[in-house]
Amino acid sequence: MQYRSPWMTEELEAFRHQFRKFLEKDLAPHAEKWRKQKMVDRSAWLKLGEMGALVPSIPEAYGGLGASFAYDAAIYEDMESIVPEALSGVTVSSGIVAHYILNYGSEEQKQRWLPAMARGELIGGIAMTEPGTGSDLQAVRTTAKLEGDNYVINGQTTFITNGQNADVIIVVARTGGPGAKGLSLIAMETKDNPGFKRGRNLDKIGLHASDTSELFFENAIAPKENLLGGEEGKGFVQLMQQLPQERLIIAVGAVAAMERAVKLTTDYTRERKAFGQPILDFQNTAFTLAERKTEAFIARVFVDFCIERLIAGDLDAVTASMAKWWTTQKQVETVDECLQLHGGYGYMQEYPIGRMFVDSRIQKIYGGTNEVMKLLIARSL
Repeated sequence: MQYRSPWMTEELEAFRHQFRKFLEKDLAPHAEKWRKQKMVDRSAWLKLGEMGALVPSIPEAYGGLGASFAYDAAIYEDMESIVPEALSGVTVSSGIVAHYILNYGSEEQKQRWLPAMARGELIGGIAMTEPGTGSDLQAVRTTAKLEGDNYVINGQTTFITNGQNADVIIVVARTGGPGAKGLSLIAMETKDNPGFKRGRNLDKIGLHASDTSELFFENAIAPKENLLGGEEGKGFVQLMQQLPQERLIIAVGAVAAMERAVKLTTDYTRERKAFGQPILDFQNTAFTLAERKTEAFIARVFVDFCIERLIAGDLDAVTASMAKWWTTQKQVETVDECLQLHGGYGYMQEYPIGRMFVDSRIQKIYGGTNEVMKLLIARSL
């Protein structure tokens, strides 16, 4: 059966056809270079901007296509399938940061940042993870104190995607007392900001082309009008409102990775022989891939349901948490089994399945750990 996602349209299919050709011709040849330098070239961002692939679900007035989240989902799927090296940075800047600005920014803020993000001239990041604070956002210790016309920001964050490249960073900062009600989101521009310092580009086991950094705020400055939402203390609520989309983005990538792993392994085992026959002809190989293809299809249908719900505006946090933990768990299991079927070659970095193995592991951690996802779901029982 040929399955087609219910959110797919002829217009989007035509866009994807051109976009896939662009990825294969203009970006994929640079993937190895990006992995070695631990960063995607800024020129790639400009090319993605020219394709209209950065903030498609942002209104045209701010440089987007005025499309639905379906365009984002299609773009992320294709990037995961063809040039996954560029995906994580794009999802953070375009799928997360841009939407915080769109949903909570003033008209002036939206006009100042979103068109440049759409063109790929400006890259976004979000600083919410601290050395001692991961999924527990209520424990954030970074502070932002209003002094005159500026917020003065002090603190330290880590594991920040786009940390080396980001031009505007949404800082989760404590503007009030302890707990959730003391948090605010402040957009801080990095240029000519002497109190802001980028730490090292972290040496990760996977996602080698994604620049991930420590960030230091030592009396860093952000004008008071850079507060998102116009009122202090709204940060935690804003974070909670956007998390369903962020977690769905992770699930979208997980499904695309599962499907890619099954296809790569099917092709490999069809060609690779052992004991005089293709590995695919052995029952263990065939049954393993049959199981993984089934789970990938189940994941695809569930995530498509979630995409439809997000487009309709009623994707709830519990359903998004289900999608995030289950698809990423299955992604890790699928890639592990597919690597096993590659034998020793699967352990070589030159084989995509080996890179997928180390890249997949973080999926169960960022965006809220899978354990936290289960806690959120358990509260709904």
